[in-house]
Order: sequence, then C-alpha cells, then structure tokens
Amino acid sequence: MAQAYMTETGTGGSGPEHRSRVRRLLDDWRRGFRDRSVWRRGLVVAGLAVLLALIMALHSRIPNRIGNIGSLTETFLPWLGLFVPVLLVLAVVRRSATALIAVLLPALVWVNLFGGLVFDKSSAGGDLTVATHNVNAENSDPEGTARKIAASGAQVVALEELTGEALPTYKKVLAETYPYRAVEGTVGVWSKYPLSDSRSVDIKMGWTRALRTTVESPKGEFAVYVAHLPSVRVKLNAGFTAGQRDNSAEALGVAIRDDKVRKLILLGDLNGTMNDRALSPVTSQLRSTQGAAGDGFGFSWPASFPMARIDQIMVRGMEPVKSWTLPETGSDHLPVAASVEL
Repeated sequence: MAQAYMTETGTGGSGPEHRSRVRRLLDDWRRGFRDRSVWRRGLVVAGLAVLLALIMALHSRIPNRIGNIGSLTETFLPWLGLFVPVLLVLAVVRRSATALIAVLLPALVWVNLFGGLVFDKSSAGGDLTVATHNVNAENSDPEGTARKIAASGAQVVALEELTGEALPTYKKVLAETYPYRAVEGTVGVWSKYPLSDSRSVDIKMGWTRALRTTVESPKGEFAVYVAHLPSVRVKLNAGFTAGQRDNSAEALGVAIRDDKVRKLILLGDLNGTMNDRALSPVTSQLRSTQGAAGDGFGFSWPASFPMARIDQIMVRGMEPVKSWTLPETGSDHLPVAASVEL
C-alpha cells in the first residue's frame, strides 16, 4: 500500500508543485505585474537593446578615425539583427517588461534598414543579363569555373583576379560562348556583343585592376566598367585596414562621374558593401541591382558561408528587373548576376 501511495503522489505526479516551466513563468509574470517588479528588472538588457538600436540607426555617425570601425560596422550591419532574438529571450527569462519594450527598438530599426531586402523584388523580362565573378587567383579549376560562368545565360560577363597562368584557359573556354573580350591586367570582360574603346582605368593601385569598354548591343551602346578594388583586412593592432581601397573607390568614382555615356554598368569585386560609407564616391552615383530587384541579401562572400555582398552590379540609365547569386564554383566568391531593361 505504501508503495502504491508513493506512485500516485510522488515526484512524478501532477500536483501544483510540478507545474510546467511555462506555467511557472506565466505566474511569475502575473506576480511581477501586481508588484510592479517587471518594470524594475532587466535594466541591463534594456540598456543593451537601446545601445544596439543606436548603433544600427546611427551607424553613419560611428567614426572611422580609429581603425575604420565605422566601415567595419557597416560591412556586417545586417548581422547585428541576430542580437535582437537573443535580447528577446533574455528579456523573457528576466521577466522584464521594460526590456521587452526596449527590444522593440532595435527590431524596428533593423526592419526599417533591411526589411525591404527580405522580400523578392524581382520581375520578369529584361533586355540584358550580366554577371560578375571574382574567380580567385588560387582557383584550382579555372576550366570548370569558366564553364559554369558560360552556362549562366549572361550576355556580358566580367571576371576579376585573373592570373597569367589561368587566363589562357578562361579565354579558350569562354570563346565558345563569348566571341568578344577585353582584358586589362587582372580583370576582363567577355561579351556576346561587339566591344569597342576598351581601356584600363587608373584606380591608384600601381597595377591594372579596372577597365572600361563599350558594348554595342542590339538595344544600343552602353559602357561597362569592371573593377577589383583592393582587399581589406581586420587586424588587432590596426583595426579595419581599408585605406588603399578607399582611395581606389574615390578614383573609380571620379572616372564614372566624368564618363559622359548615359547608360553604364559597373561590375566587380568592390571589397565592400552598399552600406559602407567609404564606397560612397561610387555608390552615390549608381543604383544597386540587388537593392532594386533582388531576392534577399544576395551575400557573395565567402562562398562556403556567405556573410557579405562585396561583389556588386550597379547601373546608371537602366532599370534593374532581377538580381541573384549563381552556384558556387572553385572560387571563394559566389558569382552574381542581374537582368536589366535597357
């Protein structure tokens, strides 16, 4: 009998002392509202939420004087949104109404900044499809990479980080689809349409990593710029080292500004995102196809786990209709493509 009694009322029973964790949490919230402790708890979490909201809302005010911390923040700005659910959980666990309300602030700021990128803005149509790809100088399969690019369906393709050893392979494989090409230094354009007036563009690097050409399409001529801006690094003793990239972006922006052609496309690896203020000499003049007609963020680097879109397709005098990333190749970047109305 004693054993039977323990089975009915022991630790495995369903009495008040064994309520579910959710029920206990709800009861704690009710008591907290009665004694107003929900407003006094969680002030640290609330403070962190307000700080996060300020960082996102005022990212352009974060100074670059010390380690280019402003540009570094803007490079990975969308990822700050991951802190919102973390703060939300902490607010619930701390049973703090103050923290819950405060967490709404960074959530609303993030939606205001990036909510438009979450939805698919692409549409059908387009007179022209273009693609750009940093093929990686250490790519062990340039032939396979070239074939994947040729299968993209793009009429104009830009490649960056071409090496002397791999260039003949790209020329040979891409010639089957693209009869016209222009190569300057480590960047090149392959086209189904004739090219003219091809020349290098000085972006203050000491060697050629940018070019400009004219594409003569059935819908009319337009200028194509291809650029591979200098790499950036994050160093403990120096911060976000991007000085050379910033100088090159300014030089590229001047070249685009002085170009009198109305219709223009910029393709390339800019080693920076559209949020990075240091690229404003370029981004302020052109329209991002991803921002206007993309589906999601379109992150392109690194290919194994994309965290930032540093490969860009930008236009002037054209209407973007679709923007997307292409499947992984042998590079550490994903190719990106876009369709536009000429």
